[in-house]
Amino acid sequence: MNSIQVKTIEADYLAPGISEEARLADMAFVRGEGCYLYDAEGKAYLDFAAGIFTQNIGHGHPQLVERLKQQVDQLWNVHDSSHPARAQLCLHLSECFPDELQRFAFFSTGAEAVEAAIRAVLAAASPKRQRMAALRYGFHGKTQGARSLVHWDVGFSAFSGNSVLGYSANCYRCPLGRTYPSCDMQCAMLVAKHIASKDNISALFFEPVQGAAGVIVPPKEYWDIIQRECRQSGVMLVADEIVTAGGRSGYFLACEYYGLKPDLVTAAKGLSSGFPFSVLAGKEALMAEGAFAAPGASSSTYGGNPLSCTAAAATLDILKTEHVIDDVTRKGRLLGDGLKQLARDHAVIGDARGLGLLWALEFVSDPIAKTPDSDMAKAFYTRALALGARVCVGGNIVRIGPPLTIDDAEIQEALRIFDQVLGELRQARIAA
Repeated sequence: MNSIQVKTIEADYLAPGISEEARLADMAFVRGEGCYLYDAEGKAYLDFAAGIFTQNIGHGHPQLVERLKQQVDQLWNVHDSSHPARAQLCLHLSECFPDELQRFAFFSTGAEAVEAAIRAVLAAASPKRQRMAALRYGFHGKTQGARSLVHWDVGFSAFSGNSVLGYSANCYRCPLGRTYPSCDMQCAMLVAKHIASKDNISALFFEPVQGAAGVIVPPKEYWDIIQRECRQSGVMLVADEIVTAGGRSGYFLACEYYGLKPDLVTAAKGLSSGFPFSVLAGKEALMAEGAFAAPGASSSTYGGNPLSCTAAAATLDILKTEHVIDDVTRKGRLLGDGLKQLARDHAVIGDARGLGLLWALEFVSDPIAKTPDSDMAKAFYTRALALGARVCVGGNIVRIGPPLTIDDAEIQEALRIFDQVLGELRQARIAA
Protein backbone atom coordinates (compact mmCIF):
# COMPACT_ATOMS: atom_id res chain seq x y z
CA MET A 1 0.00 0.00 0.00
CA ASN A 2 1.12 3.56 -0.64
CA SER A 3 0.71 6.39 1.85
CA ILE A 4 -2.59 7.59 0.43
CA GLN A 5 -4.11 4.12 0.64
CA VAL A 6 -2.96 3.67 4.25
CA LYS A 7 -4.26 7.07 5.32
CA THR A 8 -7.60 6.49 3.55
CA ILE A 9 -8.23 3.16 5.27
CA GLU A 10 -7.27 4.59 8.66
CA ALA A 11 -9.55 7.58 8.15
CA ASP A 12 -12.47 5.18 7.69
CA TYR A 13 -11.78 2.93 10.68
CA LEU A 14 -9.27 4.34 13.16
CA ALA A 15 -10.50 6.38 16.13
CA PRO A 16 -9.38 9.93 15.34
CA GLY A 17 -7.92 10.69 18.76
CA ILE A 18 -4.37 10.02 17.64
CA SER A 19 -1.49 12.42 18.27
CA GLU A 20 -1.38 15.84 16.68
CA GLU A 21 1.73 15.04 14.66
CA ALA A 22 0.15 11.85 13.31
CA ARG A 23 -2.98 13.74 12.23
CA LEU A 24 -0.92 16.43 10.50
CA ALA A 25 1.37 14.04 8.62
CA ASP A 26 0.32 12.96 5.12
CA MET A 27 2.59 9.93 4.82
CA ALA A 28 2.75 6.39 6.18
CA PHE A 29 6.05 5.10 7.54
CA VAL A 30 7.12 1.60 6.61
CA ARG A 31 10.74 1.25 7.72
CA GLY A 32 13.31 2.65 10.13
CA GLU A 33 17.09 2.42 10.04
CA GLY A 34 19.43 4.22 12.40
CA CYS A 35 18.27 7.81 12.76
CA TYR A 36 16.06 7.67 9.66
CA LEU A 37 12.46 6.75 8.89
CA TYR A 38 11.24 5.82 5.40
CA ASP A 39 7.73 6.30 4.08
CA ALA A 40 5.80 4.04 1.72
CA GLU A 41 7.19 5.95 -1.26
CA GLY A 42 10.80 5.48 -0.12
CA LYS A 43 11.47 9.03 1.09
CA ALA A 44 13.85 9.34 4.07
CA TYR A 45 13.25 11.46 7.16
CA LEU A 46 15.63 12.33 9.98
CA ASP A 47 13.70 11.20 13.05
CA PHE A 48 14.21 13.98 15.56
CA ALA A 49 11.40 12.61 17.71
CA ALA A 50 13.00 9.13 17.96
CA GLY A 51 9.63 7.44 17.50
CA ILE A 52 8.12 9.09 20.54
CA PHE A 53 11.45 9.36 22.40
CA THR A 54 11.62 5.56 22.36
CA GLN A 55 14.43 4.87 19.90
CA ASN A 56 17.47 5.77 21.99
CA ILE A 57 19.71 3.46 19.94
CA GLY A 58 17.99 4.33 16.68
CA HIS A 59 15.71 2.25 14.51
CA GLY A 60 16.46 -1.39 13.73
CA HIS A 61 19.82 -1.76 15.44
CA PRO A 62 21.23 -5.01 13.96
CA GLN A 63 22.20 -6.51 17.33
CA LEU A 64 18.74 -5.85 18.75
CA VAL A 65 17.04 -7.28 15.67
CA GLU A 66 19.10 -10.47 15.82
CA ARG A 67 18.39 -11.06 19.50
CA LEU A 68 14.67 -10.51 18.96
CA LYS A 69 14.65 -12.98 16.07
CA GLN A 70 16.25 -15.59 18.30
CA GLN A 71 13.67 -14.98 21.05
CA VAL A 72 10.74 -15.15 18.59
CA ASP A 73 11.73 -18.73 17.82
CA GLN A 74 11.75 -19.70 21.50
CA LEU A 75 9.09 -18.16 23.77
CA TRP A 76 6.63 -15.23 23.71
CA ASN A 77 4.47 -15.27 26.85
CA VAL A 78 4.15 -17.35 30.01
CA HIS A 79 2.38 -14.69 32.10
CA ASP A 80 4.85 -13.77 34.85
CA SER A 81 6.53 -17.16 35.18
CA SER A 82 10.32 -17.22 35.30
CA HIS A 83 12.30 -17.18 32.07
CA PRO A 84 15.94 -16.43 31.16
CA ALA A 85 15.21 -13.17 29.31
CA ARG A 86 13.68 -11.63 32.43
CA ALA A 87 16.52 -12.83 34.65
CA GLN A 88 19.06 -11.38 32.22
CA LEU A 89 17.21 -8.07 32.16
CA CYS A 90 17.25 -7.92 35.96
CA LEU A 91 21.04 -8.18 35.88
CA HIS A 92 21.28 -5.35 33.32
CA LEU A 93 18.95 -3.11 35.30
CA SER A 94 20.80 -3.79 38.55
CA GLU A 95 23.93 -2.31 36.94
CA CYS A 96 22.09 0.78 35.70
CA PHE A 97 19.94 1.73 38.69
CA PRO A 98 21.28 3.09 42.00
CA ASP A 99 22.20 0.62 44.72
CA GLU A 100 19.14 1.51 46.77
CA LEU A 101 16.74 0.80 43.86
CA GLN A 102 17.34 -2.88 43.21
CA ARG A 103 13.82 -4.33 43.12
CA PHE A 104 12.01 -4.32 39.77
CA ALA A 105 8.45 -4.94 38.57
CA PHE A 106 7.69 -5.12 34.86
CA PHE A 107 4.72 -3.78 32.93
CA SER A 108 3.67 -2.83 29.39
CA THR A 109 3.27 0.97 29.44
CA GLY A 110 4.46 3.96 31.39
CA ALA A 111 0.99 4.58 32.78
CA GLU A 112 0.80 0.99 34.04
CA ALA A 113 4.08 1.47 35.91
CA VAL A 114 2.77 4.71 37.42
CA GLU A 115 -0.38 2.94 38.57
CA ALA A 116 1.81 0.29 40.19
CA ALA A 117 3.83 3.03 41.91
CA ILE A 118 0.59 4.47 43.31
CA ARG A 119 -0.30 1.05 44.69
CA ALA A 120 3.16 0.61 46.19
CA VAL A 121 2.98 4.02 47.89
CA LEU A 122 -0.48 3.46 49.34
CA ALA A 123 0.49 -0.03 50.52
CA ALA A 124 3.43 1.37 52.48
CA ALA A 125 1.95 4.67 53.70
CA SER A 126 0.54 5.05 57.19
CA PRO A 127 -3.26 5.44 57.52
CA LYS A 128 -2.93 9.18 58.04
CA ARG A 129 -0.78 9.64 54.91
CA GLN A 130 -3.24 8.65 52.19
CA ARG A 131 -3.02 11.74 50.00
CA MET A 132 -0.50 12.10 47.19
CA ALA A 133 1.03 15.09 45.43
CA ALA A 134 2.27 15.98 41.97
CA LEU A 135 3.32 19.03 39.95
CA ARG A 136 1.11 21.23 37.82
CA TYR A 137 1.23 20.38 34.10
CA GLY A 138 2.94 17.07 34.80
CA PHE A 139 2.07 14.04 32.68
CA HIS A 140 2.05 10.51 34.07
CA GLY A 141 -0.23 8.68 31.63
CA LYS A 142 -3.87 8.46 30.59
CA THR A 143 -5.23 5.88 33.02
CA GLN A 144 -7.50 7.04 35.82
CA GLY A 145 -4.97 6.94 38.63
CA ALA A 146 -2.25 8.60 36.56
CA ARG A 147 -4.66 11.33 35.43
CA SER A 148 -5.93 11.93 38.93
CA LEU A 149 -2.42 12.78 40.12
CA VAL A 150 -2.45 15.95 38.00
CA HIS A 151 -6.23 16.64 38.19
CA TRP A 152 -6.76 15.70 34.54
CA ASP A 153 -10.49 15.04 34.37
CA VAL A 154 -12.18 13.82 31.20
CA GLY A 155 -15.72 14.77 30.26
CA PHE A 156 -17.82 15.32 33.37
CA SER A 157 -15.82 12.98 35.59
CA ALA A 158 -14.12 14.35 38.68
CA PHE A 159 -11.87 11.83 40.39
CA SER A 160 -8.95 14.08 41.20
CA GLY A 161 -9.69 15.19 44.74
CA ASN A 162 -6.97 13.17 46.47
CA SER A 163 -3.93 14.88 44.96
CA VAL A 164 -2.24 18.12 45.97
CA LEU A 165 -0.54 20.07 43.18
CA GLY A 166 2.72 22.00 43.48
CA TYR A 167 4.35 24.53 41.18
CA SER A 168 6.82 23.37 38.55
CA ALA A 169 9.87 25.49 37.74
CA ASN A 170 8.78 26.86 34.36
CA CYS A 171 11.11 29.83 34.26
CA TYR A 172 9.94 31.01 30.82
CA ARG A 173 6.34 31.18 32.00
CA CYS A 174 6.70 31.50 35.75
CA PRO A 175 3.26 30.87 37.28
CA LEU A 176 4.18 33.26 40.08
CA GLY A 177 5.31 36.09 37.82
CA ARG A 178 8.87 35.97 39.10
CA THR A 179 12.23 36.00 37.29
CA TYR A 180 15.04 33.52 37.87
CA PRO A 181 17.41 33.75 39.74
CA SER A 182 16.05 36.70 41.75
CA CYS A 183 12.92 34.63 42.51
CA ASP A 184 14.68 32.77 45.38
CA MET A 185 13.02 29.61 44.06
CA GLN A 186 9.60 30.61 45.36
CA CYS A 187 8.02 27.77 43.38
CA ALA A 188 10.11 25.22 45.27
CA MET A 189 9.42 26.92 48.59
CA LEU A 190 5.68 26.68 47.91
CA VAL A 191 6.02 22.97 47.12
CA ALA A 192 7.75 22.63 50.49
CA LYS A 193 4.98 24.58 52.20
CA HIS A 194 1.95 22.94 50.60
CA ILE A 195 3.29 19.41 50.12
CA ALA A 196 6.42 18.56 52.10
CA SER A 197 5.17 20.11 55.33
CA LYS A 198 1.83 18.27 55.33
CA ASP A 199 1.62 15.17 57.50
CA ASN A 200 -1.21 13.63 55.43
CA ILE A 201 0.77 13.39 52.16
CA SER A 202 2.53 10.12 51.40
CA ALA A 203 4.49 10.86 48.22
CA LEU A 204 5.33 13.45 45.58
CA PHE A 205 5.11 12.14 42.00
CA PHE A 206 7.22 14.15 39.58
CA GLU A 207 9.13 14.22 36.32
CA PRO A 208 12.67 15.54 36.94
CA VAL A 209 12.28 17.22 33.55
CA GLN A 210 8.65 17.65 32.52
CA GLY A 211 8.33 16.24 29.01
CA ALA A 212 4.77 16.64 27.72
CA ALA A 213 4.53 20.07 29.37
CA GLY A 214 7.21 21.28 26.96
CA VAL A 215 10.58 20.08 28.32
CA ILE A 216 10.59 22.09 31.54
CA VAL A 217 14.15 21.92 32.91
CA PRO A 218 14.25 23.21 36.49
CA PRO A 219 17.32 24.90 37.99
CA LYS A 220 19.20 22.43 40.16
CA GLU A 221 18.39 24.28 43.37
CA TYR A 222 14.67 23.66 42.75
CA TRP A 223 15.11 19.96 43.34
CA ASP A 224 17.66 20.54 46.11
CA ILE A 225 15.03 22.39 48.13
CA ILE A 226 12.20 19.96 47.46
CA GLN A 227 14.24 16.83 48.15
CA ARG A 228 15.57 18.24 51.43
CA GLU A 229 12.13 19.25 52.67
CA CYS A 230 10.45 16.01 51.64
CA ARG A 231 13.14 13.94 53.32
CA GLN A 232 12.81 15.88 56.55
CA SER A 233 9.05 15.43 56.64
CA GLY A 234 8.85 11.81 55.45
CA VAL A 235 7.23 12.42 52.06
CA MET A 236 8.34 9.77 49.57
CA LEU A 237 9.75 10.79 46.18
CA VAL A 238 8.47 8.98 43.08
CA ALA A 239 10.37 9.93 39.93
CA ASP A 240 8.62 9.50 36.59
CA GLU A 241 11.47 8.92 34.14
CA ILE A 242 9.34 7.40 31.39
CA VAL A 243 10.86 9.82 28.87
CA THR A 244 14.29 10.49 30.37
CA ALA A 245 15.49 7.07 31.56
CA GLY A 246 18.07 5.40 29.36
CA GLY A 247 20.43 8.31 28.88
CA ARG A 248 18.40 11.05 27.19
CA SER A 249 19.49 13.63 29.78
CA GLY A 250 23.16 12.66 29.46
CA TYR A 251 22.79 10.44 32.53
CA PHE A 252 21.07 7.07 32.74
CA LEU A 253 18.49 8.77 34.96
CA ALA A 254 17.80 12.49 34.95
CA CYS A 255 17.65 12.16 38.75
CA GLU A 256 21.42 11.67 38.65
CA TYR A 257 21.88 15.07 36.99
CA TYR A 258 19.94 16.69 39.84
CA GLY A 259 21.37 14.61 42.66
CA LEU A 260 17.91 13.23 43.42
CA LYS A 261 17.56 9.96 45.31
CA PRO A 262 13.96 8.84 44.82
CA ASP A 263 12.22 6.01 46.61
CA LEU A 264 10.60 4.74 43.41
CA VAL A 265 11.33 5.29 39.70
CA THR A 266 9.15 4.52 36.70
CA ALA A 267 10.96 4.06 33.38
CA ALA A 268 10.00 3.02 29.86
CA LYS A 269 10.24 4.37 26.27
CA GLY A 270 13.98 4.45 25.47
CA LEU A 271 14.74 1.39 27.58
CA SER A 272 13.27 -1.06 25.06
CA SER A 273 13.58 0.59 21.64
CA GLY A 274 9.87 0.85 20.98
CA PHE A 275 8.70 -2.49 22.39
CA PRO A 276 5.85 -2.25 24.94
CA PHE A 277 7.81 -2.26 28.18
CA SER A 278 8.02 -0.38 31.45
CA VAL A 279 9.62 -0.96 34.81
CA LEU A 280 8.99 0.20 38.35
CA ALA A 281 12.24 0.25 40.33
CA GLY A 282 12.22 0.80 44.05
CA LYS A 283 13.57 0.28 47.50
CA GLU A 284 13.34 -3.06 49.22
CA ALA A 285 10.92 -1.82 51.87
CA LEU A 286 8.45 -0.59 49.25
CA MET A 287 8.72 -3.34 46.65
CA ALA A 288 9.40 -6.54 48.60
CA GLU A 289 7.54 -6.05 51.86
CA GLY A 290 3.92 -5.51 52.88
CA ALA A 291 0.87 -5.52 50.64
CA PHE A 292 2.78 -4.77 47.43
CA ALA A 293 4.71 -8.02 47.94
CA ALA A 294 1.51 -10.08 48.10
CA PRO A 295 0.83 -12.58 45.27
CA GLY A 296 -0.45 -10.80 42.18
CA ALA A 297 0.26 -7.28 43.43
CA SER A 298 2.79 -6.56 40.69
CA SER A 299 1.85 -9.11 38.05
CA SER A 300 0.66 -8.10 34.58
CA THR A 301 -0.60 -9.98 31.51
CA TYR A 302 2.16 -8.75 29.22
CA GLY A 303 4.57 -7.24 31.73
CA GLY A 304 7.99 -8.86 31.61
CA ASN A 305 7.19 -11.01 28.59
CA PRO A 306 10.23 -12.62 26.91
CA LEU A 307 10.15 -10.42 23.79
CA SER A 308 9.99 -7.11 25.65
CA CYS A 309 12.60 -8.25 28.16
CA THR A 310 14.88 -9.27 25.29
CA ALA A 311 14.39 -5.87 23.63
CA ALA A 312 15.14 -4.05 26.87
CA ALA A 313 18.18 -6.16 27.75
CA ALA A 314 19.61 -5.75 24.25
CA THR A 315 19.00 -1.99 24.33
CA LEU A 316 20.76 -1.64 27.67
CA ASP A 317 23.61 -3.81 26.45
CA ILE A 318 24.08 -1.64 23.35
CA LEU A 319 23.93 1.57 25.38
CA LYS A 320 26.74 0.19 27.53
CA THR A 321 29.01 -1.55 25.01
CA GLU A 322 28.82 1.26 22.45
CA HIS A 323 29.23 3.94 25.15
CA VAL A 324 26.21 5.75 23.76
CA ILE A 325 25.38 7.82 26.84
CA ASP A 326 28.96 9.05 27.20
CA ASP A 327 28.54 11.44 24.26
CA VAL A 328 24.98 12.65 24.88
CA THR A 329 25.98 15.77 26.80
CA ARG A 330 28.32 16.94 24.04
CA LYS A 331 25.80 16.20 21.30
CA GLY A 332 23.11 17.90 23.35
CA ARG A 333 25.26 20.99 23.61
CA LEU A 334 25.72 21.03 19.84
CA LEU A 335 21.99 20.66 19.25
CA GLY A 336 21.07 23.09 22.01
CA ASP A 337 23.47 25.79 20.84
CA GLY A 338 21.98 25.51 17.36
CA LEU A 339 18.40 25.73 18.63
CA LYS A 340 19.20 28.73 20.82
CA GLN A 341 20.76 30.45 17.80
CA LEU A 342 17.54 29.82 15.90
CA ALA A 343 15.62 31.46 18.75
CA ARG A 344 17.86 34.51 18.49
CA ASP A 345 17.43 34.67 14.73
CA HIS A 346 13.68 34.06 14.54
CA ALA A 347 11.26 35.99 16.75
CA VAL A 348 8.55 33.33 16.46
CA ILE A 349 10.57 31.19 18.87
CA GLY A 350 10.01 32.53 22.34
CA ASP A 351 12.21 30.00 24.08
CA ALA A 352 14.59 27.15 23.28
CA ARG A 353 15.30 24.92 26.26
CA GLY A 354 16.44 21.42 27.01
CA LEU A 355 18.85 18.99 28.60
CA GLY A 356 20.98 16.37 26.89
CA LEU A 357 19.13 15.31 23.76
CA LEU A 358 15.66 16.43 24.85
CA TRP A 359 14.75 19.95 23.69
CA ALA A 360 11.77 22.16 22.98
CA LEU A 361 11.00 25.20 20.86
CA GLU A 362 8.12 27.33 22.13
CA PHE A 363 6.38 29.33 19.40
CA VAL A 364 4.87 32.74 20.12
CA SER A 365 3.21 35.42 18.02
CA ASP A 366 4.47 38.20 20.30
CA PRO A 367 7.87 37.66 21.97
CA ILE A 368 7.15 40.33 24.61
CA ALA A 369 3.70 39.14 25.60
CA LYS A 370 4.73 35.51 24.96
CA THR A 371 1.42 34.84 23.22
CA PRO A 372 1.31 31.13 22.33
CA ASP A 373 1.20 30.45 18.58
CA SER A 374 0.08 26.89 17.93
CA ASP A 375 -0.61 27.59 14.25
CA MET A 376 3.04 28.51 13.71
CA ALA A 377 4.18 25.39 15.58
CA LYS A 378 2.01 23.22 13.34
CA ALA A 379 3.27 24.99 10.24
CA PHE A 380 6.85 24.42 11.38
CA TYR A 381 6.16 20.74 11.96
CA THR A 382 4.51 20.08 8.61
CA ARG A 383 7.10 22.00 6.57
CA ALA A 384 10.05 20.42 8.38
CA LEU A 385 8.50 17.01 7.74
CA ALA A 386 8.12 17.83 4.05
CA LEU A 387 11.82 18.75 3.95
CA GLY A 388 12.84 15.50 5.66
CA ALA A 389 12.99 16.15 9.41
CA ARG A 390 10.40 14.74 11.81
CA VAL A 391 9.81 16.40 15.20
CA CYS A 392 7.03 16.21 17.81
CA VAL A 393 4.40 18.96 17.95
CA GLY A 394 1.81 19.68 20.62
CA GLY A 395 0.05 23.00 21.02
CA ASN A 396 2.55 25.82 20.55
CA ILE A 397 5.53 23.65 21.46
CA VAL A 398 7.73 21.50 19.26
CA ARG A 399 9.73 18.86 21.11
CA ILE A 400 12.99 17.63 19.65
CA GLY A 401 14.71 14.43 20.76
CA PRO A 402 16.67 12.40 18.19
CA PRO A 403 18.12 8.95 18.83
CA LEU A 404 21.13 9.15 21.15
CA THR A 405 23.18 7.62 18.34
CA ILE A 406 22.70 10.70 16.14
CA ASP A 407 25.94 12.03 14.68
CA ASP A 408 27.11 15.63 14.36
CA ALA A 409 26.45 15.83 10.61
CA GLU A 410 22.84 14.71 11.14
CA ILE A 411 22.36 17.30 13.88
CA GLN A 412 23.70 20.01 11.60
CA GLU A 413 21.45 18.86 8.74
CA ALA A 414 18.38 19.04 10.96
CA LEU A 415 19.36 22.51 12.16
CA ARG A 416 19.75 23.58 8.54
CA ILE A 417 16.24 22.33 7.76
CA PHE A 418 14.82 24.06 10.83
CA ASP A 419 16.46 27.33 9.85
CA GLN A 420 15.12 27.05 6.29
CA VAL A 421 11.60 26.37 7.55
CA LEU A 422 11.68 29.32 9.93
CA GLY A 423 12.93 31.58 7.15
CA GLU A 424 10.12 30.45 4.85
CA LEU A 425 7.51 30.97 7.56
CA ARG A 426 8.84 34.47 8.23
CA GLN A 427 8.62 35.38 4.54
CA ALA A 428 5.10 33.94 4.34
CA ARG A 429 4.01 36.03 7.31
CA ILE A 430 5.52 39.17 5.78
CA ALA A 431 3.78 38.46 2.47
CA ALA A 432 0.46 37.99 4.25
